[in-house]
Amino acid sequence: MTVALPGDQAPGRRRQLSDEVAAYVRDLIMAGQVRHGEFLRLERIAEDLGVSVTPVREALLSLRGEGFVQLEPRRGFMPAPLTRQDVQDLFEAQAYFAGELAARAAGTIGEEELAVLDRTQEELERASKTRDSEGIERANHHFHRVVNLSAHSPKTAWLLQLVVRYAPRRFYSSIQGWSQASVDDHQLVLAALRAGDAEAARQAMRTHIRHAGTLLVVHLEGQGFWDEGTGGGRREG
Repeated sequence: MTVALPGDQAPGRRRQLSDEVAAYVRDLIMAGQVRHGEFLRLERIAEDLGVSVTPVREALLSLRGEGFVQLEPRRGFMPAPLTRQDVQDLFEAQAYFAGELAARAAGTIGEEELAVLDRTQEELERASKTRDSEGIERANHHFHRVVNLSAHSPKTAWLLQLVVRYAPRRFYSSIQGWSQASVDDHQLVLAALRAGDAEAARQAMRTHIRHAGTLLVVHLEGQGFWDEGTGGGRREG
């Protein structure tokens, strides 16, 4: 996927660019596009994103600080080992905070926000039927954003944002079953929000996020991402 990003000369813009590059690389890793044992080529990433090598290097150093990539002396950067448990833990944390926000939104959401969610859900369903990957990703992101903002809990939303950045937003539509699961799961969340049922909204959202995590694990397993019986890194061939 090629992402068009503007020039990267100003320091502030370069910092923003490095954050965007870091998000892109996280997506690559979490979607199984690149894995432990494969080097991340700075020039290739820079070319794909239309930026210079500088923000790419800064992004990889930042991801190294997160423990998401590792630097091999005189060879370069590669993704750190990623296990099934790592993926499950990330989605469990995401499910907790997203569920709390949905529960709080159930008690505060207004008719205007519900109407926006209805329209966004319709956009998601249309995009899913036409297999419009960008439309799917855009509608899904907007749906969750509206729910999270309706909770009026900025600190909890901030904690969720720290975790959700590890979910492969750009590549979700390539994961088998994900778009339809999103369509179906969102209907349950919407029903709970319309009813003002906080506990139902919490459980519906947590189930939705866990479902997405399970589909990602299955997707990675199908790519031979982990050694059988170990839950570890890639299968060396």
